[in-house]
Amino acid sequence: MKLILSIVIFLFLSTSPSFGQFSQNTSRSLFSDVKAFKEGDAIMVLIAEDMQADNGAQTDHGRSDQLDLSLGLPSIKDSERFNGNFKTGNNFSAKGRTSRNERIRTKLSARVVSVDSNGNLQIEGTRTTKINGEIQTITIRGFVRHVDIRPDNSVFSYSILDLTLLIEGDGEISETQDPGIITKFIRFIF
Repeated sequence: MKLILSIVIFLFLSTSPSFGQFSQNTSRSLFSDVKAFKEGDAIMVLIAEDMQADNGAQTDHGRSDQLDLSLGLPSIKDSERFNGNFKTGNNFSAKGRTSRNERIRTKLSARVVSVDSNGNLQIEGTRTTKINGEIQTITIRGFVRHVDIRPDNSVFSYSILDLTLLIEGDGEISETQDPGIITKFIRFIF
């Protein structure tokens, strides 16, 4: 009787809500790592992006036309001739070069919003910080394969499928770097 009572008490306590700290890992083994695997789970994204782009172009174009005209018209002096010359030309030369280097290093928590039929996790996350009146917002979206999740429940940004990474700033510094209204108008015209 004591044995049956002990088993009933154990089963009651093991299903009790007081064991909420283990609720994330209820369908997992006690020996496996706690990793995101279902909708609503959290995952840490380690954003490590190095982007370099270099582009150059050179164009040369030339065109030339020439028309010579010589007329002999009767005049007072038979030796007089009228000569004409017509020339056109068009030359175009252009050079352009762009170079861009960007390096982004940060961490961002994201949430699993859905799981597709292959088991890939669709994640979304946003972080907004405000320092000295300058607001910076980082937004990330994409799909994570379960095999790319590290044992500490993190994933590198370069392992995210269909990655969308937006980094936007708003404040006094951003407004100072933005050209004025007249400059914008002149750029629009030309």
